[in-house]
Amino acid sequence: MSKAIAIDGPAGAGKSTIAKRVAKELGAIYVDTGAMYRAMAVYFTRLGVDPDNEEAINAAVDGAKVTIDYVNGEQQVILNGENVNAFLRTEETGKMASKTSKYAAVRTKLVDLQRELASEKPVIMDGRDIGTVVLPDAFLKIFLTASVDARAKRRFDELTAKGEECDYEAIKKDIADRDYQDSHREVSPLKQAEDAVLLDTSNMNIDEVTDAVIKMAKEHLA
Repeated sequence: MSKAIAIDGPAGAGKSTIAKRVAKELGAIYVDTGAMYRAMAVYFTRLGVDPDNEEAINAAVDGAKVTIDYVNGEQQVILNGENVNAFLRTEETGKMASKTSKYAAVRTKLVDLQRELASEKPVIMDGRDIGTVVLPDAFLKIFLTASVDARAKRRFDELTAKGEECDYEAIKKDIADRDYQDSHREVSPLKQAEDAVLLDTSNMNIDEVTDAVIKMAKEHLA
């Protein structure tokens, strides 16, 4: 049995926040799949590959090895033996990641690397297709969701707390649009795995959701 927990769900459901907290409580590694795609983007940028040239991307993809580790509690994203944390959040990397993450060859490569990581140590991974595609043998699969209104309010409150001006209805529309796009894309669409536990967090706070996931994990391990 895989020593992995797969958490899937729509944008704004709190997957990453919950996955990080649960990983810390259970002594597992939180696998930031988004950071892995950004590490691949760093690799392509350094090679000078045109992100619009799928053939060139396909030819280059096998030269990258991406993994994740933790040192003193801090996530380390390793690209071909180098910690590339400092390069992950640049605008250049973000643009490259946005363009190259859609390619099947890139997704296949990272799925292989994510599975390899999960085979070596206990992990918690979140995304859109973890339980259905990446880790179909995870010992616990959770589909974490919340109503569009609840997710929009959380995002609105988060931005407002940072002093940013924002429009609630615009945020709500953006979330609804992303839900549609994620669930209708050709490659690895967002959907609940048949054996996943549905957890609607619309009326739950972070502590309640964390406790619920930890309880499920311990029950499945018992």
